[in-house]
Amino acid sequence: MRATLSYTLLRLLIFLAAALVLALFGMHGLTLIVTALVISAVISLPLLSRYRDSMSRALSGRTDSFKAKLDQGTKAEDID
Repeated sequence: MRATLSYTLLRLLIFLAAALVLALFGMHGLTLIVTALVISAVISLPLLSRYRDSMSRALSGRTDSFKAKLDQGTKAEDID
């Protein structure tokens, strides 16, 4: 959960910084939002790769745990 939260907050921070810089250059409206989204996506790819990998491992571990519990419940139902 911590990895997901930190990645999301950093991604949002990069977007807001890009939007602020573009707004200072006079961009506004939908053009500002779309351009800030593109710029923040390009910046976050190399900059946040470590956080993205950490988040991916955490989410993968949670889904594996959930699948194991689900299989265990299915086996218990089969025995009854």
